[in-house]
Amino acid sequence: MEKFTTLTAVAAPMPLINIDTDMIIPKQFLKTIKRSGLGVDLFYEMRFNEDGSENKDFILNQDAYRNAEIIVAGDNFGCGSSREHAPWALKDFGIKCIISTSFADIFYNNSFKNGILPIVVSEEDQAKLMDDASRGANATLTIDLENQVIKGPDGGEISFELDPFKKKCLLEGLDDIGLTMEKIANVDKFESEMTKERPWV
Repeated sequence: MEKFTTLTAVAAPMPLINIDTDMIIPKQFLKTIKRSGLGVDLFYEMRFNEDGSENKDFILNQDAYRNAEIIVAGDNFGCGSSREHAPWALKDFGIKCIISTSFADIFYNNSFKNGILPIVVSEEDQAKLMDDASRGANATLTIDLENQVIKGPDGGEISFELDPFKKKCLLEGLDDIGLTMEKIANVDKFESEMTKERPWV
């Protein structure tokens, strides 16, 4: 998994509350178990019209936000079903950080496991960041994970809280497999001893 240290990128404002996982990646695209290729269908029903053309009103279809890597979202982002395809689609599209006042628990935890940083802020700070994100091409935020700070385009700073273990995993690029591999020496030692003690197993 790619390490997350500091990110400076365009932030897209999505003030809609209760953006659920079916809105993030609709059920008809859940036929794959691969983490790649889902980005093209991210927010499908909001990004595209019925004839398949782009919905020009949707924020990520607007020129200033096409390359956004941060989303400033409304409350309760990622609610609904527990599909891990939601963070897969976001990451594949290029989204690396989502800022909201709250997240659904399963989506929140799945995000860390897929290299996405979900940041919880107060309503007051969310309003400031939503205003920053509404500046189009100038809507650039810097996320400093080590110092747990969000820096706005005007130089203002907002601090955020984060579980130390989840922070470590992102900084070091460790998903569940990576965490297991850190213990590989202990696993190999255990396997070797077990083979000696129980050769019939």
